[in-house]
Amino acid sequence: MDISPRAILGSSPSRLEDLRPSPGEVHFLWFFIQGSIMVPDTRARLCRAWGMCQRHIFTFLSVDAAFRHGYLQGPTLLYEDLTERALAAFNLHGPLQEIRVVYRLRNTGPCLMCELGYSSTSRGMASREMFEQGRDLTEIRAFAETTSFYWRKSVCGRCAQDETRPRCRVHLHEELILGTAKLREHPTLVQYITEHIGQYTRSFHWECRSTDTMEDRAALIGAVSWCSGWQPWLSLIG
Repeated sequence: MDISPRAILGSSPSRLEDLRPSPGEVHFLWFFIQGSIMVPDTRARLCRAWGMCQRHIFTFLSVDAAFRHGYLQGPTLLYEDLTERALAAFNLHGPLQEIRVVYRLRNTGPCLMCELGYSSTSRGMASREMFEQGRDLTEIRAFAETTSFYWRKSVCGRCAQDETRPRCRVHLHEELILGTAKLREHPTLVQYITEHIGQYTRSFHWECRSTDTMEDRAALIGAVSWCSGWQPWLSLIG
């Protein structure tokens, strides 16, 4: 099952208000961050979709950060797995390498939240207090701003309209199919992201607490955006 780039990228929010989650999304994500992300079937669906579309992965991180004060262990673990999977795809050697990479980088399932019908207009049962806290972008904006020096180097050229930059997975996959992209510079970028998100993951272990750097934290934004697109983060801080 191949999913179109438009479905993967989702909407491209251009205003700050467009980034705020709806009541339905806050209600769903409040329960999702309590542990649903680790349910095997849910995890498998997230892997088939390379996480979530760019709107919903931003929404997931912003709600998680709002309720956990920036403690983003759940999404970090998920996206470490996904970048390791991407790196394994790039490390394939032999004949027809690009065709094999195209096959490995494709989506084989839809975004979980899109499939469940959640959008910017979804209604939910969240209390006013829960809704207001869940849609507060203060924590995720602080996270993005303090790490931006490092994640900006990973921004996709198509997302940022700068053709000199490498591509996110969505645009790379599209261009490989069209025969207009080369693989050469992309494995290095994904290896860089994978190494630093791995360091960030380890910092959640009690014995390794406080060992992460801003560069390690920036790799989370690099990972989610490489998988699904950069527009929400560019809209958030410009």
